[in-house]
Amino acid sequence: METIETAGLSESQAQFAIPAVRERRTRTLKHGDTFAMFDNNGDVLSAPGNPEGIFHRDTRHLSHLTLSICGQRPILLSSTLRDDNGALICDLTNPDLHEANHLALEHDLIHLRRLKFLWKSASFERLAVRNFSERRERVKIRIDFAADFADLFEVRGSRRARRGTYHPTQVNTDCVVLAYTGLDARRRETQLRFAPQPTRLEPHCAIFEIDLEPHERASIFIEIRCEPTTVNAPPWKLFFSSLRDARRDLRISTERAAAVETSNDIFNEVMHRSIADLYMLTTNLPEGPYPYAGIPWFSTVFGRDALITALQTLWFDAAIARGVLFYLAANQATAIDAAADAEPGKILHEARRGEMAELGEVPFRRYYGSVDSTPLFVMLAGAYLERTGDIAALRALWPHVEAALNWIDVYGDRDGDGFVEYGRKTEDGLINQGWKDSHDSVFHADGTLAQGPIALVEVQGYVYAAKRAAAMVARRLGLEDRAVKLTHDAEKLQTRFEASFWDEELGIYVLALDGEKRPCRVRTSNMGHALFTGIAAPARAARIVRALTGSAAFSGWGIRTIAAGEARYNPMSYHNGSVWPHDNALVALGFARYGFGAEVTKILKGLFEASIYIDLRRLPELFCGFARVRRQGPTFYPVACSPQAWAATAPLALLAACLGLSFDPRNRTVIFNRPHLPEFLEEVTLSGLSLGDARMDIQLRRTGTDVAVNVLSRSGEIWATTIS
Repeated sequence: METIETAGLSESQAQFAIPAVRERRTRTLKHGDTFAMFDNNGDVLSAPGNPEGIFHRDTRHLSHLTLSICGQRPILLSSTLRDDNGALICDLTNPDLHEANHLALEHDLIHLRRLKFLWKSASFERLAVRNFSERRERVKIRIDFAADFADLFEVRGSRRARRGTYHPTQVNTDCVVLAYTGLDARRRETQLRFAPQPTRLEPHCAIFEIDLEPHERASIFIEIRCEPTTVNAPPWKLFFSSLRDARRDLRISTERAAAVETSNDIFNEVMHRSIADLYMLTTNLPEGPYPYAGIPWFSTVFGRDALITALQTLWFDAAIARGVLFYLAANQATAIDAAADAEPGKILHEARRGEMAELGEVPFRRYYGSVDSTPLFVMLAGAYLERTGDIAALRALWPHVEAALNWIDVYGDRDGDGFVEYGRKTEDGLINQGWKDSHDSVFHADGTLAQGPIALVEVQGYVYAAKRAAAMVARRLGLEDRAVKLTHDAEKLQTRFEASFWDEELGIYVLALDGEKRPCRVRTSNMGHALFTGIAAPARAARIVRALTGSAAFSGWGIRTIAAGEARYNPMSYHNGSVWPHDNALVALGFARYGFGAEVTKILKGLFEASIYIDLRRLPELFCGFARVRRQGPTFYPVACSPQAWAATAPLALLAACLGLSFDPRNRTVIFNRPHLPEFLEEVTLSGLSLGDARMDIQLRRTGTDVAVNVLSRSGEIWATTIS
């Protein structure tokens, strides 16, 4: 893999940039705070900039792992993940094997099957070897391994002047321990155990010599641990017990959620993969389930990503929203800390636990540099109450909601003009602090970068929706005076917003106001979030929808972040012309809110058809914004995270937008407001839709331009209604 130059970036800008690299197809597993990226053979290949490996808490605990048979790399037959992401299965075979210039073993006679999964900070593997030749064969299996204990930011490209100490490798009869003590004085270990005992075990390889009769099988078990354990069971026994426990845990997690089946088999694959990715990325924290942002670069707590993921999945699994709210409340800032961009009431942007974060070499140990996480937190709190009616949870969260509202008014509005702006407090902080946080993502029509403090269009929408949501919660808590004040504040903001952000000549809401209050007159997807939050004037909605669905903005696969023709438009860029599934989902929810159902189905259709060309039907973090060409798929972005939580859950949000799905817990009712189905879906069945302890199965069927809703079954007091 090769890193391209980050030309034109300052040292601080380049410090946290993700380098563009040659794309490699990888297979991804995750459980808890551990994730692994393997190549299609199930190996980890050492190379500069290669993100493969086994990572635990932002440290790479295994940087090299290769399997060879009689000195040769096996031939790949197939490589796939289970539909639930529970395991990686790689089928391999031997190449032609020669000894002393003659063919000793013809190809395709030894079958190798690797089954890998993660469970509780460990990687488990069973290597099954079978002889399909007509004679007895001696097979030499060699497994090479190494651990560089690189911090994730080093893997991303950050350079360090000093590193810690590598310890001599400890070798036992069936176990190897690799260890490193970082500059943070923390010892990190990787323990590898093998069963049966290898023929030879060395500091960086294990060798097995196996005699196999015709059609005989043998198994090798490999256990790789990132944390010490007191369990002394043999690896083969732990493999099977851990596999059982991992599958049970996944089953329990998914049982609380609704299920989706449709008349389109390919769309079913998209939905099943989305749901599987959601639960793979979700980590059970003490406060509840929390979706980590994405693999490889963002497999940790992110505030904005989790809040949007929770909003997109609220109809499907409200427990995720509850876990996100309580975790972020527990980690809400309480004091000013310039290095962390923290102020009282502000909601967390990112948390890291690697060596570089612990030492302050990167500012992200607990970092608060996002302008939108705080209003999104309040929005989600209100949406959670509207979805569940869980007033006890909101009563517990209310002090944190009030602290967030205080941050919005006192610290978020940096110059007293009524808008929330951002600007980093130190040179090490993020330059741009909205969801488009590239250094060049906020600019004027001539391409000049905007100077701060910057007020983003979508952030004002989030603040408006936050105050409306908080007013609703306050009323439910009996705080009528507070509710009236918050409603008044929201109405004042909406009036100011229309006066300052609407551009009549362009027929759009501008991207932002810079530090001098000059508008960034650029056509972007950000204005679609004004529809999502409801701050946009209804009379202007149609013009926004036309701008976002015209050929300049809509690539054929989805809405671009920046419309074609703008000064910094580049369909290969991270934020300036690419297509992001989650961005499209939020815009589609905005379209639905204002009654543009046909345009919602257009977005769903584009992303669905893109998924047909994507491995595993897995929508990535983003893809390039080139215009769609007949009989060709979308152009991929080389370092997009995949899976990524808010991309994985975009299809769930898009389906809800098409169906106009909402809930009224006080009246025990599921509501379908002007439902639409795209032409590729005749029927959708939602099973296990819940309100409290009550559940319902619903079938929706397209009949011409209408959608008929039929209740298949129910348990408890729960009803459905349709608004035409």
